[in-house]
Amino acid sequence: MLHGRQLALAKGVLLRLLQRAYQARAEVALVCFAGSHAEVRLQPARARPWSEAWVRPIAGGGGTPLALGMQRAGEVLAGAARRRPAQQRWLWLLSDGRSAEQPARPRGADAVMVVDFEQQAVALGRCRELAAAWDGEWVAVEALLK
Repeated sequence: MLHGRQLALAKGVLLRLLQRAYQARAEVALVCFAGSHAEVRLQPARARPWSEAWVRPIAGGGGTPLALGMQRAGEVLAGAARRRPAQQRWLWLLSDGRSAEQPARPRGADAVMVVDFEQQAVALGRCRELAAAWDGEWVAVEALLK
């Protein structure tokens, strides 16, 4: 996600998704992963108004630990499922698909949306493959910007 403006674009999409969640009075959680770590930046909680200042510190880094990020997301989703079993849980993965890892679908996700930020000249198509493997939905980032 460090290629070109992808990280800035991802932060803009994240702000848009958080705003939609706030308007819908939904709960959100945020797991960020880059370099060699994955961290839960926001435990599940009712969405609130977000600002650019809040997402600015989110960093990217090479060698994205997709499997570790999805493991953390699965832990968050499983905890949410125990607390509110009737609540529907969505997983939104924002990725450029440059990770070679193909982790299993995180447990606890009722629905999966893979947002594809791939903009390289040679497309690998890994986001689409991951969405299909997870029985999820794939969407190119441009579709969310309309």
